[in-house]
Amino acid sequence: MLFRFKTKSQELALVLTVCWVLVPFSLSQEEQTSKSSEKDEKGRKVQRVNVVAERFNFTPSQIKVKQGTLLEITLTSDDTFHGFRVPSMQINQVIPARGRGSVKVVFDAKEKGTYSFECSRPCGAGHTMMRGVIVVE
Repeated sequence: MLFRFKTKSQELALVLTVCWVLVPFSLSQEEQTSKSSEKDEKGRKVQRVNVVAERFNFTPSQIKVKQGTLLEITLTSDDTFHGFRVPSMQINQVIPARGRGSVKVVFDAKEKGTYSFECSRPCGAGHTMMRGVIVVE
């Protein structure tokens, strides 16, 4: 459906209204993503996070973890096959398409820093924008 506006101010009002509704919703979805912490058999803290891949983003796209923690990421897709690659850590995993299960990745947060992750499986026009970060504090 194509909308035609009489003035630019009407068009701007619609854009601002959509942003006003969608941005808080998007932020609240990131906050609701499941996170839990416990300790492994060696006494190291384990943080578990669920990440959902969907054209063309990861939710959440930023994961914070304390140095020395094992980060267990459970990856699922809400649409097609995706990939999860952390180039600096030699992690590269295929995420099954919706309804075909999930996959777990363990990230050892030994050193402070920011570690980029990205989709490693071509998934459409916005594939190159499908990125996120793990921040080790």
